[in-house]
Amino acid sequence: MTHLACVAPVGELPPQVAVVPASGNGLLDIQHADPGFNTAKFLDGARAAYSQIVEAFVRGDVAALQPLLSADVLAAFEAGIRGRTGAPAALTRLNDARIVGAQLEGRSAEITVAFAADFAGQAVSDVWSFARSLDASDPNWVLVATSGELPE
Repeated sequence: MTHLACVAPVGELPPQVAVVPASGNGLLDIQHADPGFNTAKFLDGARAAYSQIVEAFVRGDVAALQPLLSADVLAAFEAGIRGRTGAPAALTRLNDARIVGAQLEGRSAEITVAFAADFAGQAVSDVWSFARSLDASDPNWVLVATSGELPE
């Protein structure tokens, strides 16, 4: 995995670019590259995003999903909404959310979170990956990959 290549002397880099050696720990790499990154705050945001995304999916609200999902994930969610035959189960409780992976490629960060939730009494495990450019002015992370099924 390539992390951040420096082709100019450090003194000639724009001030917002940090040269960070790869540590082998993606979360640590992200923290070094973005001193404002806070793991607890990220997890709080991931929990909120999970609830918002699931609730928008249940409602079939593609407009609410659009700013939260990458184009590929949005297309998959839209297909799921169009293809359902009945009302999906609603999220009743988010039990756990924990970071299970992280990587930094250049200035692009990706963090994978495992969620444990209950949907109308049915336990569900989801693994979702969120990404953002550390150079973006928008501090929000976007859902770029999912593993697991929302219950029908």
